[in-house]
Amino acid sequence: MAASLRFAVAVTWALVLATTACQGLEVGYYKKTCPRVEHIVRDEVKKFVYKDAGLGAGLVRMLFHDCFVQGCDGSVLLDPTPANPQPEKLSPPNFPSLRGFEVIDAAKDAVEQACPGTVSCADIVAFAARDAAYFLSRLTMKIDMPAGRLDGRVSSASDALNNLPPPTFNITDLIGSFAAKGLDAEDMVVLSGAHTIGRSHCSSFVPDRLAVPSDISAWFANLLRRRCPANPTPANDPTVNQDVFTPNALDNQYYKNVIAHKVLFTSDAALLTTPATAKMVQDNANIPGWWEGKFKKAFVKMSQVEVKTGRQGETRKHCRIVN
Repeated sequence: MAASLRFAVAVTWALVLATTACQGLEVGYYKKTCPRVEHIVRDEVKKFVYKDAGLGAGLVRMLFHDCFVQGCDGSVLLDPTPANPQPEKLSPPNFPSLRGFEVIDAAKDAVEQACPGTVSCADIVAFAARDAAYFLSRLTMKIDMPAGRLDGRVSSASDALNNLPPPTFNITDLIGSFAAKGLDAEDMVVLSGAHTIGRSHCSSFVPDRLAVPSDISAWFANLLRRRCPANPTPANDPTVNQDVFTPNALDNQYYKNVIAHKVLFTSDAALLTTPATAKMVQDNANIPGWWEGKFKKAFVKMSQVEVKTGRQGETRKHCRIVN
């Protein structure tokens, strides 16, 4: 390696380490103050996910929806109050579809019994999402999750609406949305793979994706027409699996579905609309272990978006209300 290249690599790593240090995040952050916290959270997540895999998908989605709004600070957990009647959890991207709040409550209660006032709700969200990914991947997705986040005090439904990419986004919109959070195009493609788990309300893709002509597979479109009303309403808005082939497994089937035009959202189909992202889709679909390795890194990178430390936040006693 040339000296100039070695210097550039060294500088890059120094900047990465400095950024991480400033954020105050580290693997094993609670090893002295609450050494069993990760085991406690994992045990609680296991109880819920093994009863209902959909809650595991909800926890993975919850981390994404938390981090893209006000950073990874547990703001998505806050309940409405007279002073703030419209928090994030009541925003259209989250309500009524976001699931898993009861899992976070159970984990927080168990952690508080062991280590009162020590572990933030934001870290519990990150641990729970990591553990849900582990269980839904058939115990293969092992992620080292750094911790040290603090909980935010601000939660706004309008912020969620403005920051969470909707399922109607095209590739330019998607790349821009992720770039605004410090995530690149590959992170976007890799994290989209989480659409291999969970369910979606018909209103998220009807009627746009079922219009003719469309790039959706005829077989898949007919399947969706049988399960969804032509004009979903709040009173009649069923859910369907995002991945009809392995709906409860966190695997690379999503990318095979993208290639086969058997995906729900415009934003899913958009991954094939540029040569660069289409190549990423092909690699994730066809190279064994490729997506899983990339997902671990992108997942941790996402979990460090705009975290709060120092005086920026607090450690909540209860995840649904500020101290």
